[in-house]
Amino acid sequence: MSNAQSPYEAETLPYGVHPDHQPDPHPDHQPDHQPDHHPDDRPARPDTYRPAYEDRLAQEAAGELEDGSGGRSGSRRAVRRRRAADRPGSLRRLVPQALVVAFLAGGTSAFVAKDKAIELTVDGRPRTLHTFADDVTELLADEGVAFGAHDVVAPAPGTPLSSGDEVAVHYGRPVALTLDGQRRKVWTTAHTVDGALQQLGVRAEGAYVSTSRSQRIGRAGLELDVRTERTVTILADGRARTIRTNAATVGEAVGQAGVTLRGEDTTSVARSSFPRDGQTVTVLRVTESGEVREVPIPFRVRRTEDPSLFRGTEVVERAGRPGVRRVTYALRTVNGVRQRPRLVRTEVVREPREQVVKVGTKAMPTSVAGAEGLNWGGLAACESGGRPNAVDPSGTYGGLYQFDTGTWRSLGGSGRPQDAPAAEQTMRAKKLYVQRGASPWPHCGARLRG
Repeated sequence: MSNAQSPYEAETLPYGVHPDHQPDPHPDHQPDHQPDHHPDDRPARPDTYRPAYEDRLAQEAAGELEDGSGGRSGSRRAVRRRRAADRPGSLRRLVPQALVVAFLAGGTSAFVAKDKAIELTVDGRPRTLHTFADDVTELLADEGVAFGAHDVVAPAPGTPLSSGDEVAVHYGRPVALTLDGQRRKVWTTAHTVDGALQQLGVRAEGAYVSTSRSQRIGRAGLELDVRTERTVTILADGRARTIRTNAATVGEAVGQAGVTLRGEDTTSVARSSFPRDGQTVTVLRVTESGEVREVPIPFRVRRTEDPSLFRGTEVVERAGRPGVRRVTYALRTVNGVRQRPRLVRTEVVREPREQVVKVGTKAMPTSVAGAEGLNWGGLAACESGGRPNAVDPSGTYGGLYQFDTGTWRSLGGSGRPQDAPAAEQTMRAKKLYVQRGASPWPHCGARLRG
């Protein structure tokens, strides 16, 4: 066995035993003084965990291992140590001396060579331990440290270990993050809200954060609402106002700009929407009023046949009457500009009344005895200019031959003469001539002979 001493051997030997000290072969012998120490020797920092090979040394010292690593000499030493241990007051001296003897014997040199002093930090809690693990994965398995996809292990799992290495495990914490109105689930290994914001790359300056930034994040995670500071321009009353805001809604940003919404005033985007960085919001000053209009409802016309009327003759038996519909409109003015009226409601005030018209089906006579052969066309041209629907300026006379209503009806006519067919008007004019001659037409009657 080499006389060279490994760096951590002085720390892992039993407390009070100097590495150059050989145990007394006589257990009953008590040293008169403590071993001398070099002036530069300092107390070793105690390990959190007992070195793994101490169990091996204890087993050899007790004689439990008799394989090639201890042999018969190891067994004999174990017997002597057991005998010495039976003596009063010798147990506390025997165990550390026996461990030193076994260590120096060389049977455990391979174990000591593989033992490593490692600093393991789990979720911010450091501890120093000794291990025979070859790599990070084996170390964490031996220590019962589980990790998942959202956890961070440094160095990475599978990395070989050497004495003096540091291994850190950072557990992931779920965060239900609502960032500028967008909700998502993220993971962080930070222990505080402020650390999580930095790790997630969230610009926190001027931002609204729903909880204290020093708030610790447990393994169960937390919910976090963050609104970063944004630039928003508000256009209102002919003036632009640009502000920096972390408002949650457009309406809130408008209020921060010093603009008050009154009555029906609104904005170019929904007031409940989230204001985006660089967004321009226009305030719409709205004035609303109402207008009521009465619109006529046309009446229907119903025609019935009448055999007492000559064919082509139509007589209005009952005049129609239009109805009335009341229509209400909303009038809207936006920033001084009147918008198209919006229909609000309609209601019928008065129903229309149907018009009834009689239609003649009686055959028109072809001649009237005593009135044939006269110039009826010339008389019509003189009286009405040859127009069947002509009416004089007073409204008293109408038709080709300018009948008054009383004369027309005395001749069997219905309705007004100007509404009757030209043939019927001529036939009734002939009947009038038979009764009274040309006297009904004092000015134009001479044309009948011309």
